This record gives sequence, structure tokens and C-alpha cells, in this order.
Amino acid sequence: MQDTAKSGGKGSKLIPGATGDWEVVIGMEVHAQVASASKLFSGASTAFGGEPNSHVSLVDAAMPGMLPVINAECIAQAVRTGLGLKAEINLNSVFDRKNYFYPDLPQGYQISQFKQPIVGAGEVEIEVDGEVKRVGIERLHLEQDAGKSIHDQSPDYSFVDLNRSGVALMEIVSRPDLRCAKEAQAYVTKLRTILRYLGTCDGDMEKGNLRADVNVSVRKPGGPLGTRCEIKNVNSIRFIGQAIEAEARRQIDIIEDGGAIEQETRLFDSAKGETRSMRSKEEAHDYRYFPDPDLLPLELEQSFVDDLARHLPELPDAKHARFISEYGLSAYDAGVLVAERENADYFEAVAKGRDGKLAANWVINELFGRLNKEGKDIARAPVSASQLGGLVDLISAGTISGKIAKDLFEILWTEGGDPAEIVEARGMKQVTDTGAIEKAVDEIIAANPEKVEQAKAKPSMLGWFVGQVMKATGGKANPAAVNETLKKKLGL
Repeated sequence: MQDTAKSGGKGSKLIPGATGDWEVVIGMEVHAQVASASKLFSGASTAFGGEPNSHVSLVDAAMPGMLPVINAECIAQAVRTGLGLKAEINLNSVFDRKNYFYPDLPQGYQISQFKQPIVGAGEVEIEVDGEVKRVGIERLHLEQDAGKSIHDQSPDYSFVDLNRSGVALMEIVSRPDLRCAKEAQAYVTKLRTILRYLGTCDGDMEKGNLRADVNVSVRKPGGPLGTRCEIKNVNSIRFIGQAIEAEARRQIDIIEDGGAIEQETRLFDSAKGETRSMRSKEEAHDYRYFPDPDLLPLELEQSFVDDLARHLPELPDAKHARFISEYGLSAYDAGVLVAERENADYFEAVAKGRDGKLAANWVINELFGRLNKEGKDIARAPVSASQLGGLVDLISAGTISGKIAKDLFEILWTEGGDPAEIVEARGMKQVTDTGAIEKAVDEIIAANPEKVEQAKAKPSMLGWFVGQVMKATGGKANPAAVNETLKKKLGL
């Protein structure tokens, strides 16, 4: 019998080929737009969606004699990110010129960092299929974004929009520690979550504020590293997974057919589900890096770094552990709640001083379920945390049953209002009066003698009686009291 864990079967990270199994090796270069009001070296706005060339300073347009001035907030954001990635912060770093010509790069070079980046080695912890893995971060450096070339406005000309030119980017480079598409997707998802918690990048992949260059190579398990190809500018978690799988399969097929992989830059075509060549190694640029003569080396004080560290928010891993210990949640539920900072904050507002598991159940199953169904995020939830907390209080106090609570949630969602007042005004309180419950039970038993005999022979029939009593009382009877009364009356 074949061992699927080692042969590309279910749960395996290996890819089966005609000549045996293959291992994919993945490294990521994630470009994250720094959350700041102005650009890295100018005061121009970073706002998305402006008219073309409306957010462009003379520096961004590379007018003669214009000199860059470092945006201090962008530096602070890069340091915060480094701290969030448990990385080394380099107190001394250097900005370099990366020289290449492209129409949307007006300077003829990009200001970036090469040998001395602002952030050094760190790590990100991910979990895939119950297995925890630490992915090494090699570096984080700051650089300017380029402008945007537009080719579909005219059959004869290309246009250039410099609104993005000079916007600050953090390039976060991982070690080649990832071994399957799922791990790569988990890594980018976790990285995005950390950045959003820190407030250093909004992580909006649709706007291009977070995008990944994915380096893929294949090898026989445990063998030497293969030749890698870089897939540029992948802008969704789903496409990252598809691009890796398509590229790995392409490389395996070439090698097994006797060919060799050429180191090159490729693009992922999501419509065709395949990668295509962009430029080969021979065509790659010699960037001729050298320190930018207009910018002094960046020197940070340790006290500056320490102050930023003191004011960092609680990060996802720490919050996850606390939700489990403080609220008694499962690891899965805690993971769902901490995936977005706003969701975690909402849950905490509901759970404060209440039954954490009950609160999590209502937030995850009812609230998130309804939000997903209607395509809304937590910021647009019609039910506030205080309203949902009030609903949880009514359940805990035995004032309403779980069934009534669902009806109440619907009212809160569509009409709003105070949960306790709605229950009082609409007569939604749970019936706990044993006399009223006994009366309903007696009527159901009297009307169904044959079911009574069946229940005595088969106690699991009790559920049928519970359902009938709940129906007769409009779902208001206390289920525990109904169960107790039925058992007594039926002699079970």
C-alpha cells in the first residue's frame, strides 16, 4: 500500500510526476503600500482614485533641481512593521538608487534600499492543516512605487499617470521556506493580517496596495535547489495559489521532458490559469545600485524604536492565545475572530463580562453568517456589539430561548431597537411557568396516546413531544422545563 503522506497523495506537499514526486520551493516578495497621508519623499497625497496626475509634486515628476525629503511617518511605519514581524531593526540604513529606464519612472531610477535595509531578519508563524510553521523573513526595505502606464486609451499612444509615483512601499522578502501553494496563501494572509493590525498597510489587494512577487522552483525531495522563476505582481490570495500550482506543474513537465528551466520573470494569466514569460534572465536589468547622493544614511535612535515598540497593538498571535485562555474558545473559533482586527474588537465588546463561548457562537454563526450572505463587512453591521450583547444577556438570564433569540436577532437586523424592550413589548419572553408548561404537555399527551406508548418503548421519541410542546407554545416554553416535565409525565 502506498504511503500517501510521502507520495503526493491527500495532505501531501509533494507533487506527483511521471518520474516520481517533486517538491516545490517558494519564496515571496510582498510589496505593501505604507499607510501614510503623503509619499515617501514628497508631500503629495497618497489618496486612491484621484484624476490622473492630480497627486504629483515636482519631486514625483522629477523636475530638475527637486530634492527628496524623507517622510518620518513612513520610517516609523516600517519600524512598526519590523517589530510586528519579530525582526531586527537596523539603526543604520541607506537609501540607494536602483537604475532602470521605464516611461512611468520619471527619474530614470527608483530610490530603494539594497545592502543596508531598515529591517533585517524576522519571522511569521502560520498554521496549515493543523501544522504550525515559522516562515523566515530575510529583510524589509523601503522604496518608491513607480507610476502607471496606460495603454488602452488610444490606438497610437500610451499615457502615464504619476499619482502612484513616489508612494512608499515596504518590500517584505521571505526566506524560501514555503513548500506548497496552501502555505504561501496562509503566509500572505497572515502577513496581511499583521499589517492591518499594526495599521501600517490597509492590505487592499484590489487597489494594488498589497501585491506579491512569487519565486517558484521545483526539485526532487531533499535535492539541490532548482532554477527559480519569478511570477510578478500577483494581486489576490486565490491567484497566488493558482499561479504556484500552474508554474510548478509547468516546470515539472519541462524537466521530465528532458528540458531545463530558464531563470526568468513571468506573469500569471488568471483567465487561462497559466504563467507566461515576461522577460528572460538575459534581458534582466543590471540595476547598478549605488547610495543616493541626495539622501544621508538613515540613523535611528534606539529610544525611538523602543517607544514605537511600547505602543504597538496586541497582535494576532497574542490575541488568539488570550481568546482561548480568557474566553474558553476553541483554537478554530479564536482564529476566525482574530483574522480581522475589527472583528476581534466587536467580539470583545460583546463578550466582555459575559459567557465567551455563547458570545462567540452568536458573533461567528449568526452575525458573520448574515454579513457574508449580504456581502457586508463588520463596519456596516446593522446590529451593534451592545445590541448583540443585550441579546446574549437575555439568553443567559433564561428570559428568551435560543429559538426566540433568532427571531429577536432578525428584528434587530431589520428594525433595530433595544433587545430587552423589544422582548417586553412583543411578549417574546420564554415561558418558565411550570403550570402553563404542564398544561401544554398534558394536552399533547392526551391527543397522542399511540405516541406515548412508542415513547415508553423508545425514549428517543421524547424529542417529538418536545417539538410539539414548543410548537404549541409558540417556541416560548423553556426547553429544559419541557424536557423535565415530559420525562416525569411519561415515566422516562
